Amino acid sequence: MIHTRATILFAGSICAAALLAAAAPASAQLSIDPYPTPIEAKADVINVDFVEFAVIPDAGNEAPRLMHLSDEPGTKRIFVSTMRGVLYSVSYDGKTVTPYLDINAANWTIGVQFENPERGLQSFAFHPEFSQKGARGFGKFYTYVDTTNTTGTPDFTASATAKRTHDTVLLEWTAKDPAAAAYDGDAPREIFRAAQPFGNHNGGEIAFRPVKKGQEDYGLLYVGFADGGSGGDPFKLGQNMSSAFGKILRIDPLGKDSANGKYGIPASNPFVKKPAADTLKEIYASGVRNPQRFSWDAKTGRMYLADIGQNVVEEISPVTAGANLGWNKWEASFAFTNQQVELTNPKPRSEAGMTWPVVEYDHRDPLLEPTKKAAITGVYVYRANAIKQLANLLIFGDNPNGEIFYVHADKLPAAGGQAAVRRILLNDKGTPKPLLQIIREKNTAQGKPPAERADLRFGQGPQGQIFVMNKRDGVIRLLVPNGQATASR
Repeated sequence: MIHTRATILFAGSICAAALLAAAAPASAQLSIDPYPTPIEAKADVINVDFVEFAVIPDAGNEAPRLMHLSDEPGTKRIFVSTMRGVLYSVSYDGKTVTPYLDINAANWTIGVQFENPERGLQSFAFHPEFSQKGARGFGKFYTYVDTTNTTGTPDFTASATAKRTHDTVLLEWTAKDPAAAAYDGDAPREIFRAAQPFGNHNGGEIAFRPVKKGQEDYGLLYVGFADGGSGGDPFKLGQNMSSAFGKILRIDPLGKDSANGKYGIPASNPFVKKPAADTLKEIYASGVRNPQRFSWDAKTGRMYLADIGQNVVEEISPVTAGANLGWNKWEASFAFTNQQVELTNPKPRSEAGMTWPVVEYDHRDPLLEPTKKAAITGVYVYRANAIKQLANLLIFGDNPNGEIFYVHADKLPAAGGQAAVRRILLNDKGTPKPLLQIIREKNTAQGKPPAERADLRFGQGPQGQIFVMNKRDGVIRLLVPNGQATASR
């Protein structure tokens, strides 16, 4: 069967329709099938109970497009964002949902650009000292947002000749009372601004590594910085070490020794000793395409990144200081030349100095048939004990199809690929179902047309809880031990 996603360069990244004119010739793409043996659909499936933890209200007639969820342990609240720019607080029991901050409110004059499916409030992160009175990070949290306001001078540009479609800004907010129900501080401080050349691949996740004070990474903000969009990285930014695009950055948001004087550059960053004209000192890792999600294994400290593929392969890769993940010379394990993947020329994984994926999967896999698209999301290593069947698993999923997958975190595939990938299904009143089916049934109950896609996102709560979100029904679902879901109904 010929899938649309195998013939269009940008289908894997779910780019806007206007970009599809750059599709590769069909004859060049039809034979690409790096993993012809499908992901196992029935064997080793793990079934997990869930509860509808909380519901975020619709925005007019549109589902709230849930994007990011994070725990804030100091005030014992969970926060969740929508692409439109609203940040909600949710109580630990899920019973209280409160609007905390509307970034798109007129008084902030930010102007969130959320019209395109890939643009809006990309991510947020609370400083580890948010609730610690007297600390430097007291009351501070950060948002990473696409904006229509392009009046500011950009700190980062893709190319001198690139069109400026909109900007992505990293903002610092300071609450006066961190425990207040709603944000009570002043306008945000802009940390940096990037001029975006296209309407896709605009940002990624921002996060503080959860370590104790005194450890190297404490208070340092990791920033996923996508390659600028279109398709194929036309400005070749992923491998350009003088550009922030296509990188993972690591900064001290409370420092001042950056070029613009608004943030600090950690002395332990891998390229600090390189000449500034050649390599940005903010860079932690390079060669990424669309780094939507990353996290750290609580047991090993290892960082994992879910990087959305171009048109053939999705990947999860380890990230270490100074690592090069390959884009756009490589798409996962395979050479990327002349705007397409070459499966055998050169040999897969044949370049020294690259960091290769631990997990990959193929866009043509039958499990992705419902939407004929693919885009990886995730990624968490579950080290808690509450849900026994998930213990020590690396959990990730496919964004449009809502498939949830796992591999064993302590037995990662040495050569990547998808042979070790297995499914997680959700127990719906005793019947195991994929997330997209559950969303569609929920839509029907809501009196809405069934969603064509899931737009899956994960979030992590206290004690390693795993939350499952989507952009189609406003429901935050919590994975729970078997039997607990029935008891809560």
